[in-house]
Amino acid sequence: MSKHEIEIEIASQHHQQSLFTASKGNSFPLGATLDEKGCNFVVHSQGGQSVELCLFDKHEKQIDSYSLTSSHSHLWHIHLAGIKAGQAYGYRVDGEFKPANGLFFNKNNLLIDPYAKALNKVQHSFVQAQSDLDDNYVAKSVVVDNDFDWQDTEKPNIPDEDRILYELHAKGFTQTNSKIPLAMRGKYLGLSHPESIKHYQSLGVTSLQIMPVFSFMSEPRLSDLGLTNYWGYNPINFFSPEPRYSQYNAVTEFKTMVKELHAANIEVILDVVFNHTAESGADGLVLSLKGFDNRQYYCFDSNKQGIDFQRYSNHSGCGNTVNIDYTWSLKMTLDALRYWVTEMQVDGFRFDLAVTLAREPSGFSERSAFFKALMQDPILSQVVLIAEPWDIGPGGYRLGAFPEQWKECNDRYRDTIRSFWRGDTGKVSEVATRLLGSHDFFPSKFRTNTTSVNYICYHDGFTLDDLVSFQERHNQANGENNRDGHGHNLSENYGCEGPTEDPRINRLRQQQKRNMIATLFLSQGTPHFLSGDEMGNHQSGNNNAYCQDNQISWINWDRSEDDQLLLTFTTNMIALRAQSRLFGGLNLNDNDPESDIVTWYHPDGYLMEEVDWHASNSQAIALSLKEGKADGEHWYLILNASSYQIACELPDLSNNKIWRKVLDTSCANGALVNDNSQEASIHAKAHSTILFEAQNNDKK
Repeated sequence: MSKHEIEIEIASQHHQQSLFTASKGNSFPLGATLDEKGCNFVVHSQGGQSVELCLFDKHEKQIDSYSLTSSHSHLWHIHLAGIKAGQAYGYRVDGEFKPANGLFFNKNNLLIDPYAKALNKVQHSFVQAQSDLDDNYVAKSVVVDNDFDWQDTEKPNIPDEDRILYELHAKGFTQTNSKIPLAMRGKYLGLSHPESIKHYQSLGVTSLQIMPVFSFMSEPRLSDLGLTNYWGYNPINFFSPEPRYSQYNAVTEFKTMVKELHAANIEVILDVVFNHTAESGADGLVLSLKGFDNRQYYCFDSNKQGIDFQRYSNHSGCGNTVNIDYTWSLKMTLDALRYWVTEMQVDGFRFDLAVTLAREPSGFSERSAFFKALMQDPILSQVVLIAEPWDIGPGGYRLGAFPEQWKECNDRYRDTIRSFWRGDTGKVSEVATRLLGSHDFFPSKFRTNTTSVNYICYHDGFTLDDLVSFQERHNQANGENNRDGHGHNLSENYGCEGPTEDPRINRLRQQQKRNMIATLFLSQGTPHFLSGDEMGNHQSGNNNAYCQDNQISWINWDRSEDDQLLLTFTTNMIALRAQSRLFGGLNLNDNDPESDIVTWYHPDGYLMEEVDWHASNSQAIALSLKEGKADGEHWYLILNASSYQIACELPDLSNNKIWRKVLDTSCANGALVNDNSQEASIHAKAHSTILFEAQNNDKK
């Protein structure tokens, strides 16, 4: 650069630095906080030697920069008078750049504020040279004004026993729904459009469990394959909503979505990822946490010489593990959760790979700092907390080990019910346990009856339609030679792999879907239902569609006649559950399994004996649920997973009561039952679920 060019650059910098009036500011709160005069900026960096705040115009051209003041606890801060909402910014942290030692301080790298409440664009993946990153590739943090008119909308107050989780993707749920305006499809506003709300309410679900909406990016490997991280389990920031699901303003549109859903008495539960970030391992990007304090924010494996900063602990399978044992990581996580509850007004969280968050140097602990911090927090202790109770780290499978206020995704329920209905023998003992809330994992002495989050299908795995149509995964579109995804699906195709014109196979597939839906909503626990399963949605046998942002993953709203009948059946099943006090609200004593409330029968009509529980060829079981009062509910449930019809005997009732059939999954017209049979002896058809209710003899 010539002397003249240097003089112009110095003059330009002097002019730029006069745009706003800088002062020391406050060292709290972290992030960018607007006030009457401007904005206070605070970040934390323990190893950085200096921190610079950079401001950008709407074209992402840097227009200003300021050096921050360091104070106690390695907090760096500055106040700029004149800053307004919408201002784009980023940070540069100078210090030692020694990647082999885990140090990535580099003033050439523009960094996303870990507490940014919004990003100015979608963060795309790219190949990074660690020492000379182009600013244009990095999403800019944006100053946000928290003002929003909630119009006095209150959060729903859904009792635990009434909650029905409905899992959906922010884009895929509405992307092909022609009843929603084109501009809103695949957006936050699409999820809260009246047509979407009409669907939730008519179906009867109470709570949306929305797949990740933290700002995220795809892995470079997927970009090279022409694919994208559709599911969003690869966050770059824990506070900012993903901009690709918005038309103009992600924060405002997310809040609008929440407001409209709350007005319809529907909860919003976010699937959140705090266990890792998109910065990946040693060869990954430097976008935010790595550049502020790589050695502190992430976990590393050890070798004989000590910590090996080239080997990131990979308990998530995504390249790195956030070190929640580090005070500032824990604070950031809690601050983010509190922000989503208070400012964004969500009702709870489902934690991806939640074991990672409670793993300390001594291992996973129910008494970890993370659990204690949540429990003592007056805000976070009151929200819905759902754990995915495993990760791939040491001792990572922890079903039943979370604190008492937590709910847990129960994969043992999934596997047991799938196995039973596809015809595996000798499962009745475990089926009985799963139906009544899995007290082998969640004893009633310590956990409520709604602790077990029961599901047949989740986003990762087969849809319900694929579960009865494919025996093998078909993930060729993912670019990994069909090696990815779970290989143990407990699925069945009933004679043909994939779609078929065979009416016998199709009838059986539809009946098996009804069986699993009925079982889910008649089980004790919190039902989790995958969106689209109520209307035959499929993924063409792909059981790991995380990278398929296309017709494979998007919900198909063009329903066939069978799909419409299944939707009607599912709606009726949810309504049946909602009308009962016993399904979902049963309170059992672990020490009295043969209580007056629950009685187990062999379908022949006699009480189950020890030999029946362990019979290797058993494929059917019957259950009586009875409230302990004269006018209480009394139900009799028969599950027949065999391929043949069986004769069943119903228990005797008092003189003024008769049994009326209220459910028979062999009924294929969308209704729960074709007739109101009340014979003392009935037949349970092959592959069927039958439910009777004791009713007064004078009932019509």
